[in-house]
Amino acid sequence: MDEMEPQDALIHLMIASAAADGQISGVEQREFTVLLRTLPVFDGFDESRLQQIVRDCGDLLDREDGLDTIIQNVRRSVPDNLYETAYALAVEVVSSDIHASQPELRLLEMLRDAFNLDRLTAGAIEHSARVRYRRF
Repeated sequence: MDEMEPQDALIHLMIASAAADGQISGVEQREFTVLLRTLPVFDGFDESRLQQIVRDCGDLLDREDGLDTIIQNVRRSVPDNLYETAYALAVEVVSSDIHASQPELRLLEMLRDAFNLDRLTAGAIEHSARVRYRRF
């Protein structure tokens, strides 16, 4: 497989995070769009490519090894110093609809392992998201 563009790999990861529980909520879609349009890691991204990237990700997720492939693509395409950013993107998407499901939590566990994130770093990223998404 040809090496994937880093931004494409991160988008696949966000989609996979949203779809981990079997459905993508409107809140997750909105969060995905906000992240894509506001974060520096996506500077210069051509949004006209988004529909094709979404289709490609859907094709991957339909495969039995799709999630593993998406994680491998992130590891191959994204520089090591952005693994924390990749994890933070996944956490943001999962946290956006307030309650994380077991499949979403399992995905985050897989990402922590794949990116070799220590507990302190992962915990800080997760806590930061929980604080941002609290309600009265």
